[in-house]
Amino acid sequence: MLSCQRDLFSIPEDVHYFNGAYMAPLLRSAEAEARATLRRFRAPVDLVADDFFAESSRIRERFARLVGGEAHRVALIPSASYGLATVARNLDLRRGHSIVLASEQFPSNVYPWRRLAAETGATLRTVDPPAEGPRGAGWTDRLLDAIDGTTALVTLGPIHWTDGTRYDLAALAARTRDAGAMFVVDGTQFVGAAPFDVGQIQPDALICAGYKWLLGPYGIGVAYYGPRLDGGVPLEENWISREGSENFGGLVAYRDAYQPGAARYDVGERGSFLLAPMLRAALDQILAWRPERITAYAAALTSSFLEDARALGFGVEDAAWRSAHLFGLHLPAGLAPEQISAALAARNVYVSVRGDALRISVHLYNDASDVAALREALEAAVRRAPATAP
Repeated sequence: MLSCQRDLFSIPEDVHYFNGAYMAPLLRSAEAEARATLRRFRAPVDLVADDFFAESSRIRERFARLVGGEAHRVALIPSASYGLATVARNLDLRRGHSIVLASEQFPSNVYPWRRLAAETGATLRTVDPPAEGPRGAGWTDRLLDAIDGTTALVTLGPIHWTDGTRYDLAALAARTRDAGAMFVVDGTQFVGAAPFDVGQIQPDALICAGYKWLLGPYGIGVAYYGPRLDGGVPLEENWISREGSENFGGLVAYRDAYQPGAARYDVGERGSFLLAPMLRAALDQILAWRPERITAYAAALTSSFLEDARALGFGVEDAAWRSAHLFGLHLPAGLAPEQISAALAARNVYVSVRGDALRISVHLYNDASDVAALREALEAAVRRAPATAP
């Protein structure tokens, strides 16, 4: 079992940060990389051609190890929306086809499919969770039922981004393959904090923004593209993704061929000299910790707290259908979001409110004192609710 790793971050002692699903705090090691880059670029006289390639290659290798895949299948992207738009660019969608997605997904995994459906006449099938019963089990069953012979694409995350509800991703992937459809996973709120194996799930694309559970900076991410996207059309035609781009003296000997693998899908200026080293440093640390140990730490830290939250009247998903690192507490009747927000703010407890749920994000920088402050805030809000509820 890992111990608390708060000393590797720069979080003030009086701050209880449960909001990594909103934005991760920077590791000290990533911050050090940024400072070194800024110093170097005061006068970039020692910058060489390899500097445009080396760091992105390291990121590909680290991320491939993290998800159990191959480095040549990893692309550097600026955002999850970019990675998803690349899939949309290469999806053969026609009238009569359907796209299956879970309801209330993050907008980046909705807007591309809305546009494609409008342009092609395809149908969007947005699947809601059940009104009663175990949310994750029932939601998975509904998604499975929505996949049929017309389905061209199924897309969702391993968990729901607002409250951590888990899906049976392996079952959904298998049903999608049986239908001959493409399976796209938005791993932004999962990969890095929990184990994910591309060999087991076999997604056609795994898209991850870097600034949440990968602990990287805002503006850089990674995508893993499977064999169905080999040889596809990228969103942009940048120079660095072309074959032979390492030879700066021959750049005007234009080539139509791309670099091998998923590098064709890289964003321009992929070798971002500030952001790329920060993400690489974060991946190094995650690999050293190992996601399964991050998950185990989060589960152990919050097990008794979740029982206390239930006793206070908060709705908590069954353990088998919620993630350990991100979970939702659905507010009891009579407790308004602004009331709980005030109680949290008074104690320097940082979470997100998403709909009728508190989204709690747990990582290795949290410890028992953070959980105690969170518990105290919930207790205080529930005590005051009857007097202040409308």
